[in-house]
Amino acid sequence: MKKTSFLLAAIMLVPAAVRSQDGESPALSRPAAARILGEIPDGTPPPPAPPKPKFIVPAKDVLATTSQQQGGRTITFQKIKPIALPSPPEPATPVAPIDAASLQDRLAEARESHQKSNMIMLGATVYHFKDSPPRTLVTYWPEGAEESITFWSSADFSLISGISSFVATDGATCSLFMMWSNQNVARMADLFTVQSREYHGPNMPDFSNGSATFAIFGKQPNNPSVLVPIQSLHDIYNSEYGRLKTAYEGRERARIEREAYLKANPPRPKNITLNYWRTEKPAPVKGASR
Repeated sequence: MKKTSFLLAAIMLVPAAVRSQDGESPALSRPAAARILGEIPDGTPPPPAPPKPKFIVPAKDVLATTSQQQGGRTITFQKIKPIALPSPPEPATPVAPIDAASLQDRLAEARESHQKSNMIMLGATVYHFKDSPPRTLVTYWPEGAEESITFWSSADFSLISGISSFVATDGATCSLFMMWSNQNVARMADLFTVQSREYHGPNMPDFSNGSATFAIFGKQPNNPSVLVPIQSLHDIYNSEYGRLKTAYEGRERARIEREAYLKANPPRPKNITLNYWRTEKPAPVKGASR
C-alpha cells in the first residue's frame, strides 16, 4: 500500500471579532506580525539644534541705519557696503531623453525593487465615558477607493496617534496620517442639560472585554484586503498597549507643562535687523532681455 503524504496547509488567523451591521465581515489573513517602525514620540524634547552662524557686519561697513517699531519689536534697516556673492552655478548638463519603452522598463524595475507602501488616512473621534472604557469612531479612506469606510473600535485611538509608520500583516509599509479629537460624553450631557436640551450619546456596538476589536458601521468594503492595515493597527494596539500608553502619557505631560510655561512666560517678539546694499549695476529683471 502506497504511503500518501499530506501537505498540511497553514491555517490563517481570522479576526472573528470584526463585525458589521450588514453581516459578518470577510476573513482577513494575517501571515505576519504587524509592527511599529521607528520610535514613538513620548514628549521627550529633541536635542537642541546646533547654533546657526551669526551674520555680523563690522561697524565700519554700516553706511546708514533706520529703525521702526512694529508689533512690540524694533526692526532695524542697515544699509551696508556691498558684499561679494559667489558666482551662480553653471547650468546642468542636459540629460538625454528616455524613450517610452525604456521608461516603462525602468518603472517596472522600480516597482519590483521597492517594497509596497500605503498611506493610511484616518479621522477619529475618541469618546470618553464616566464608568466604561473609551470607544473610537473612525472614518478610513483607503487608497484608490471611491468610498470611505466607517467603523467603531474598542481601541483608544489617542494612543495610536503616536504611530507614524508601521508594517502591516501583509508586509506592506504603511504611513499613518490621522486627525483625531476627544469627546467627553458626561461633559456633553451636562452641557446639554444646562441648555435644556436632550443629549443623545453615540450609538455604538457592544464590545466584549479583552483584546481591542473593530466593527464596521454600514456597508462592507468590496475588497476585504483594504482592512488589513486596520486589523494590523489593532494587532499593534493589543501587543504594544503598554508602550503606546506610556508614550501618550509622556506627550500629554509635555503638552501640559509647555502650556503652563507659555502662560507664565508669554513669548515676546524679537527685535530683528535687516541688512541690505545696492550694487553699481542693477541685476536684470527676470525674463527681460539683456
